[in-house]
Amino acid sequence: MQLARLQRGLGHPFADAALLRQALTHRSYGQPNNERLEFLGDSILNAVVSMALFERYGELREGELSRLRASLVRQEALHRIALKLELGDCLLLGEGELKSGGARRPSILADALEALFAAVFLDAGFPAAKAVIDGLYQPALEELDPRAPTKDPKTALQEWLQGRKYKPPRYEMVKVLGEAHAQEFEVACVIDAPALRTVGRGPSRRFAEQQSAELALAQLRTK
Repeated sequence: MQLARLQRGLGHPFADAALLRQALTHRSYGQPNNERLEFLGDSILNAVVSMALFERYGELREGELSRLRASLVRQEALHRIALKLELGDCLLLGEGELKSGGARRPSILADALEALFAAVFLDAGFPAAKAVIDGLYQPALEELDPRAPTKDPKTALQEWLQGRKYKPPRYEMVKVLGEAHAQEFEVACVIDAPALRTVGRGPSRRFAEQQSAELALAQLRTK
């Protein structure tokens, strides 16, 4: 039922169900997982978004087009689309990730969405993948203002809070995971009012802070 809904949301019924399953399988669940598909999907996404911007904004220079593309393909944008698709309900996660809320984590959802783009490409070719991405990105492209500056999640969160007379957030280290050569950092974004605490994870403290800010901003915007 969930997979059927997801395929309707994508606008693509998979001929090869194994590709769909792999795209939804996180590395914590087992093999084959979606890491290689994510790599391919990232390139496909960049190509399709580049084509859309090139066709839509004939007057913009390369630097301006690159800035707009970066705003559309970054984790926050992918996370919003994944939430609309209710992608988290379809993911295959290991027990630890399930318990820690992996199905709602922006990085996992964004990576899975990119993997889905690659799976569509392998299932039916580039035109099918382009049609899926164009359909999902149509609302974002319609709302895009090429003159508006793009902001990173921490800056956007701080401005959102300041605009409503709230105190800025605090970032607190939660834990450091893994060996020295492959560490992952967990950082909490703590907001006093409205009371909210989100946790981001990444290969650096800065990355984890950005992820926790992105998650906090996404939750605040839905309240």
